[in-house]
Amino acid sequence: MSSNGDCFVVLPANCADGSLIFGRNAEDATATSVASEVCFYDVSEVLEGKADGGATDSEASDGDALRVILQKPQPGLWGGDFGANERGVAVGLTWAAGEEEAKDSDCLLGTDIVRLTLAKASDVDGAVDRIGALVATHGHDNSKVNFIVCDSAAAWLVSCAGKVWAAEKLESSFLRLPTGGLVVTTTVNKSSEGLDSTSSFAAAHDAEAQVPAEDWCGPKPAGDGTYTQHDMFETLRAASNPSSSRAATVSVLSGKGISCHWFTGTPNAAESVFKPFVFAPKPRISPLTQVQAESDLTLLHKLHSQRKPAALEHLRSLERSCVDELNNYFSLQDHASDELDELLKDCVEAEVKFYR
Repeated sequence: MSSNGDCFVVLPANCADGSLIFGRNAEDATATSVASEVCFYDVSEVLEGKADGGATDSEASDGDALRVILQKPQPGLWGGDFGANERGVAVGLTWAAGEEEAKDSDCLLGTDIVRLTLAKASDVDGAVDRIGALVATHGHDNSKVNFIVCDSAAAWLVSCAGKVWAAEKLESSFLRLPTGGLVVTTTVNKSSEGLDSTSSFAAAHDAEAQVPAEDWCGPKPAGDGTYTQHDMFETLRAASNPSSSRAATVSVLSGKGISCHWFTGTPNAAESVFKPFVFAPKPRISPLTQVQAESDLTLLHKLHSQRKPAALEHLRSLERSCVDELNNYFSLQDHASDELDELLKDCVEAEVKFYR
């Protein structure tokens, strides 16, 4: 299963309310009919179970875990290709290769590292360091993986080859990061101990370098602080390829208020709607976003595939109303109250009513 993702990042200077906005289209041309699960983990369960790569995390029982919302590229996977935690840290995979041999060994897959990082990291610097530590201990010799790591203040790119890693802090005001090769080349702000930072990280590890793309899709950040989550929805829709786009996610990471994470839970952003999640006191997400026993699809995914064309127009109107109502709420509140506990659940269940 591929964990590739076409990613877009817009730094705070461009965004309304000084938030950082991170969008990701999951890409896999061979698996558009496979459901992407969305799962919430409380502190008591976020580190339970065995990683898919087989390694056991030595920090699993030290008692300071964080709550995590996670998207999984296939049902039953322990880790995820995108997620966020209650401290406003978001981590996504942009590209992974050579991980097939890592399973059933003392290694970690990129998806495992996403979950383990979010379970512990309270800011973007801690997340980068944790990814590096996990790769150095549990990286597989043949694997090559890219991560993008964000909080409300900064975004980092992390490229990993085997047990070696290098990280670059994003300085561009916005960036599109396509899949297909290691993204950190000669600009290295953090790295494995003893890494030669004078040569290309990608070239040194026998991998094609993937230079961030200059092209943009949908509304382009204008540098005037007006870019919003709705603009990112339209960006992901414009970039979505019907033959390979599997699910889309957007994180609006706020440094002074409530961060909000939006999931389609269905393939092809151009034909999907985004539903919001916040870390309220006791979040409950819909079981419709999870694969149930003796099934290989989420009910949301199954019903979405049976939708009538007219449903999308009505759902887009509901999506816009939801964005407006939440933005108004966030402008008045600096924390999420229990009235938002079932936000994602309510939105998912409102969506499926249009499909039945």
